[in-house]
Amino acid sequence: MKWFGRKSAREGARPALSRAGTQMGAIGEWPRSYEAQVREAYCHNPVAQRAVKLIAEGAGSAVLSASDPALLALVTARSGGQPLIETLAAHLLLHGNGYVQVLADEGGAVRELYALRPERVTVEPDARGWPVAYRYRVGENVARLAAEDASGRPAVIHLRSFSPVDDHYGLGCLGAAAGAVAIHNAAARWNKALLDNAARPSGALVHDPGDGSALAPDQFERLKREMEAGFAGAANAGRPMLLEGGLKWQALSLTPADMDFVGLKAAAARDIALAFGVPPMLLGLPGDAAYANYREANRALWRLAILPLAGKLLRGIAEGLAGWFPEAALAVDLDQVTALAEDRERLWAQVSAAGFLSDDEKREMVGMRP
Repeated sequence: MKWFGRKSAREGARPALSRAGTQMGAIGEWPRSYEAQVREAYCHNPVAQRAVKLIAEGAGSAVLSASDPALLALVTARSGGQPLIETLAAHLLLHGNGYVQVLADEGGAVRELYALRPERVTVEPDARGWPVAYRYRVGENVARLAAEDASGRPAVIHLRSFSPVDDHYGLGCLGAAAGAVAIHNAAARWNKALLDNAARPSGALVHDPGDGSALAPDQFERLKREMEAGFAGAANAGRPMLLEGGLKWQALSLTPADMDFVGLKAAAARDIALAFGVPPMLLGLPGDAAYANYREANRALWRLAILPLAGKLLRGIAEGLAGWFPEAALAVDLDQVTALAEDRERLWAQVSAAGFLSDDEKREMVGMRP
């Protein structure tokens, strides 16, 4: 089956939009490139990293059901040490695109699925705008991967989220979270700098000799060096000062709370959680942390974030592997999701109490075969 060839045969050309739409823009000093945003968010920001891990690891740990045992074994197997579904979920969240290379043996049977780094992949469209190949760049080396093999089956499965500005590339959550990540990281660096300087501008040295004279430049520089060497930093916290020559100490009371940095950091953390679709409570952010609220938040995470993303990934993989597995189907086994146990229990109770339904109808309503 010619997946891309079938589309290319359609009448009328479709425009091939540039990739500029998916290069997450920036406002002010926020990082522009995907690589810089990943370093700032996933590598250096605990809120963003935890939000991505909650969704990606949840999707990767879900028990799956498949139409063919061989298909299930293929999807759940590790390739190069990477868990396929978890890796693709993280790629789709951060970048908006996931690429699965289908590795087949000499006989044409698929043996392995490998998730490619999305920032290294470039779509190569034909004159009509339909993808015919994918270029995978690692440093100066570029490998051209055909979109289909000799039999017309996909050699690369492209999974992407919706993007209103590009035909070929999806739009991830990282761009929307970049501003909040930059604010959160800046607040963390500010707090670190305050801790290095006794957690606040602790005071000022006032030179008042009584005759109106000022410090000479060399005296001023010497005083600065002695202050930095003997009294600045956490190691010198609480050390008494010995003043001379008309110097006196005037304490200040400017604290981080006065400048509302605590509230600013909390608001940025909530914006990060909002961008990735994770309830703030699950990230340890301030709020109503009662057990019932946490349980509802965990259920909302699965219903609104993990299951939709896992469903998109599994349907895309099953469609791409349909040439090897006729009527291929992959899905999350909802009966095995602990967070949804109460929902399933309530459904089973309602179905069991429906005396006007036959046993086969009841089994069908709870997702079982007659």
